[in-house]
Amino acid sequence: MRTTPARRRARRALAGAGAVVALLAGTLTGCQSGGQADPGERGSQSAPRWNTAPTSIAAAGDSITRGFDACSVLADCPEVSWATGNDPAVRSLAARLLGDAAVPERSWNYAVTGSRMADLPGQLAAAAAHKPDLVTVMVGSNDACRPTASSMTPVAEFRSGFEQALARLRAASPASQVYVSSVPDLQRLWEQGKDLPMVRQVWKLGICQSMLADPLSLATGATARREQVRARVVEYNEVLREVCGKDALCRYDGGAVFQYPFAADQLSRWDWFHPGKDGQARLAELAHRQVTAAEPPR
Repeated sequence: MRTTPARRRARRALAGAGAVVALLAGTLTGCQSGGQADPGERGSQSAPRWNTAPTSIAAAGDSITRGFDACSVLADCPEVSWATGNDPAVRSLAARLLGDAAVPERSWNYAVTGSRMADLPGQLAAAAAHKPDLVTVMVGSNDACRPTASSMTPVAEFRSGFEQALARLRAASPASQVYVSSVPDLQRLWEQGKDLPMVRQVWKLGICQSMLADPLSLATGATARREQVRARVVEYNEVLREVCGKDALCRYDGGAVFQYPFAADQLSRWDWFHPGKDGQARLAELAHRQVTAAEPPR
């Protein structure tokens, strides 16, 4: 049968439409199969996993991490540090994770007695030079422990310092994990020693006067001052939680240290404020529990 010009034009139109459909189908199939064929690309964008068994540790912070007043009066005692010490009575975080033999070679303590948040960026920069698997941070007590409540570090300044410190660590050692301890409840420490005459005499030497000045006074001003200091510590801990929460390799302790009910026999027998050996051991225990947990605290 003869094909008319009209039929030939119709066939060409149908053939062209079919080619377009085939082309679109191939394009869609290619996009879909390409996405499925590269699961590694999606994996590379997922959050890094927390390593519960780090093999090197660097510590940053203040007098607590230096073991101040834990062994002798007005002196650091880093061997009992909760983070990197080697005293078997404490069993530091480093000893629990690395084993006693590895502590001297695989742990570093850059904490400095008297440090505040403003000092943390420099400490973390020094720690980053070792590219440690884990960095511990315990800082903030000295930001609240000032001569007066009005001289405490402002919350915005505290936040800025912590953000700067983490950024400096990330720039120098991107894979280092960070364990952040909450600031202890300074009011609870006041409650432990305020009724002991000898302790009150020691506190008069200038220890944390924003909280410990006039320890027996229940006057409105003294009570309000202590509450102000405690409220500032709560705000600091919220900053630590929020800033740490934005870093996939940072784990905040969930307030474990703040909530821990330190007893008098866990505090230094020289100042009844810093942790003694038993207090350091409890800090190590809390940290080990958090670092080795499969999931961060809720």
